[in-house]
Amino acid sequence: MLRTAHLAGVVWLGAALLGAPVGAGGGWLTLLSGLGLFASELVDRRISPTELAGAVVLAKLVAVASMLAWPAAAPGLFWTLLVVSAISAHAPKPLRHWRPGRR
Repeated sequence: MLRTAHLAGVVWLGAALLGAPVGAGGGWLTLLSGLGLFASELVDRRISPTELAGAVVLAKLVAVASMLAWPAAAPGLFWTLLVVSAISAHAPKPLRHWRPGRR
């Protein structure tokens, strides 16, 4: 459910940035569902903030919060996040779980 809400929020946010008359709730849905996903993955130990994947997720959450705080930056941040998300989600497992200082 959280993943579906997150994808819906991203679509909603993107539609709003492209000028669709959909309201501004997409950013909040994206941020809150992203926080929920991150929390659930931390509890399940599928992600760690000390690994590259966890650090990327934290950076993406900060970027979405920045979009809400500074709407003028939202279009550039949105497209950057879209590319970073696609790359990080499909990176090889050893890269996603890489930790600085660990071999």
